[in-house]
Amino acid sequence: MNGTGNFMEFDKEKYHLPDINKSTAAIIGLGYVGLPLAVEIAKKQDLLLKIFDAYRTSYVQERLWECLPDPNFIAPPNKGSPHSRGVAIDLTLADKRGNELDMGTGFDEFSRLSYHGCLDISAKSYKNRLLLLGIMIDAGWDFYRNEWWHYQLFNSKKFPIISNI
Repeated sequence: MNGTGNFMEFDKEKYHLPDINKSTAAIIGLGYVGLPLAVEIAKKQDLLLKIFDAYRTSYVQERLWECLPDPNFIAPPNKGSPHSRGVAIDLTLADKRGNELDMGTGFDEFSRLSYHGCLDISAKSYKNRLLLLGIMIDAGWDFYRNEWWHYQLFNSKKFPIISNI
């Protein structure tokens, strides 16, 4: 990887993609309503949330699909992703210094090792995943069983795909 933190080594600045801020989040939808609560719950555990991905344009979703056309991990562009609807977030936990907790795999590890409930990771990693899952569920988020890092609003498909911001 080139330091972008994503499997495609995708540079958002190159494509002039928007930064997520309060006004943008309001336009995108309700996907960030529970995020402040999740931040506060993590703080009670002396932890931070580190965000990898949130809103994703349709163009980016198409590029992801071109690189990895696997519906177990990437939503087909014609169906739309919760990310393209502004109601999903990919994240992990970090300590107060910003060091990511061990989750057993890296972000964007597209294998069964990324599944919630995968027992082929260390006990510590499993506990860390459960801690993240508990924080996000307590804050009102739903999870995607194939990716420990992915959380979304319940009934995410009822939200429209956002083409332009």
